[in-house]
Amino acid sequence: MVARAYSVAFQGIEARMVEVQCAVTPGLPAFSIVGLPDKAVSEARDRVRTALTSMAIALPSKRITINLSPANLPKEGGHFDLPIALALLAALDILPKDVVERVVALGELSLDGSLVPVVGALPAAVAAAQEGRSLLCPYRSGAEAAWVNACQVIAARTLGDVVRHYTGQVPLPPAEPGEVTQMDHARDMREVKGQERAKRALEIAAAGRHHLMMVGTPGSGKSMLAARLPSILPPLSAAEALDTSMIHSLAGLLDEGGISRARPFREPHHTASMAAIIGGGRNAKPGEVSLAHNGVLFMDEFPEFARNVLETLRQPIETGEVMISRANAHVKYPCRFMLVAAANPCKCGYLPDPARACARVPQCGEDYMGRISGPLMDRFDLRVDVPPVAYTDLDLPNSGDSSAEVAARVSQARDIQLARYAAHPNMLCNADAEGEVLTEVTAPDAEARELLMRAADRFSLSARGYHRVLRVARTIADLDGSEGVRKPHIAEAVSFRLPSSVAA
Repeated sequence: MVARAYSVAFQGIEARMVEVQCAVTPGLPAFSIVGLPDKAVSEARDRVRTALTSMAIALPSKRITINLSPANLPKEGGHFDLPIALALLAALDILPKDVVERVVALGELSLDGSLVPVVGALPAAVAAAQEGRSLLCPYRSGAEAAWVNACQVIAARTLGDVVRHYTGQVPLPPAEPGEVTQMDHARDMREVKGQERAKRALEIAAAGRHHLMMVGTPGSGKSMLAARLPSILPPLSAAEALDTSMIHSLAGLLDEGGISRARPFREPHHTASMAAIIGGGRNAKPGEVSLAHNGVLFMDEFPEFARNVLETLRQPIETGEVMISRANAHVKYPCRFMLVAAANPCKCGYLPDPARACARVPQCGEDYMGRISGPLMDRFDLRVDVPPVAYTDLDLPNSGDSSAEVAARVSQARDIQLARYAAHPNMLCNADAEGEVLTEVTAPDAEARELLMRAADRFSLSARGYHRVLRVARTIADLDGSEGVRKPHIAEAVSFRLPSSVAA
């Protein structure tokens, strides 16, 4: 008689159902696991055997075979310990077989029978809900999994608690969702002295989720401006929060099961590898581009990143997803992020200042910015120079709009875009608009179209650049509360498309 339990195997953020079959048959005593398990899964037999021994449950002197079906799907991770134990307990008639078959389980076992929290509880709960089953997980993973309201989540501290629950001795209460992490933005846009054009670029980028490049001398305020970007971004919607949290769950970044409504803000160091930025490694884990999904990826010292790392950003920027290809699997992660890059104008950093620039001016600037390829630079919607601020201005009182005031305008523009693209589920903001939808929602008036045509001809805009100018102009019009795209909106969008020396 074969007993069955169920668990999941992760492929990207997709949790694929795995049937754990257990057969106890006559023969020489053995405990084998088949079905393409990795080393961690193969070692489960020792953890399960010792955990059952700690509960005074002795395994019979027979052949125990665990099959993980489908056999061609790789099984990785210690979370298969708990479903293997459940299937074995059902095969020994300690747990009812029909009850075990209605549960999706994941959790790692300690040698004393306690359950260790594992990553991926949130996507596992989504898969369980789709299958119409409940979820069984370790206690410290329960608050995370309980955010999926479509299925019951039982969180246990030990394997003994699981046995007592499913035999009706001591039922466990359903797990409760964790706390919603409150957004605390201690940095305010009003603290930034000067840099009004850069502040405007940040507002436009936040309103339409446009990619932004900032170039300026060291200490001009590029990183300071980027650090205040989260304070003007609207909170995640419920669907976005769940989507983002599933990626963070796989990466083990959810704190005590809490879900944040703040948009992710990732800032990797320029020494980060391709696997760290794009994703990969032994288990094809999500990289920084996916961890920044629905949020911001800030890359300071942009030209200092390895050339091959920068070039791999081109496809994720366009498609909003990244495919990690390995010999035995192809894993896809979503990565719809806003890229904010900061760079010095040259290696020494003082290209615009003749008194401080090196002897290789202007060649050093061309060589340094030449590390960023033309196709990658063409994907930035907004480019802005960040000039140094005079030290005499640093003692002036704070000026300009606060983060709350800017955030209100950004939120209003985002609401306009959500209503505009309500019939297009893959489009949430102006940066997503393409094809006929982009042509329909922009539709500049005659003067605006004439200006755009002249600018495209004068500055040899690519087809991608032309459409990105339209998207930015649509965002500027939304911030302005205008139904149509007019000449001033096109003019400002074009000015942010070009280096300031040309735009002037």
